[in-house]
Amino acid sequence: MKTLTILLQAQGDGGLGMILMLVAMFAIMYFFMIRPQQKKQKEIQKFRNSIEHGQEVITAGGIYGTVRDIDDVKNVLIIEIANGVRIRVDRNSVFASAAESTGNYAK
Repeated sequence: MKTLTILLQAQGDGGLGMILMLVAMFAIMYFFMIRPQQKKQKEIQKFRNSIEHGQEVITAGGIYGTVRDIDDVKNVLIIEIANGVRIRVDRNSVFASAAESTGNYAK
């Protein structure tokens, strides 16, 4: 807080104080908003790359299912959502592991 007060008082010397204030605001925004979001995106991408056959997942649309086939060339997953009912989804539309978030679900 003392640093912010010093920066506010430094405005008497012209544009230097304003520049320092903008730099400080950008630094605060970076460390509290941008950096955590980038970290979360990296975790999601790491999860998507580690998806395995037989893993229970949740799609972006809220569909629960089990991964039955993975096509790395087309970046597509075949997910079984009920006995004998399979859908194709893009790997990037899978956001979470169903086993971690809810445990069991109706099959």
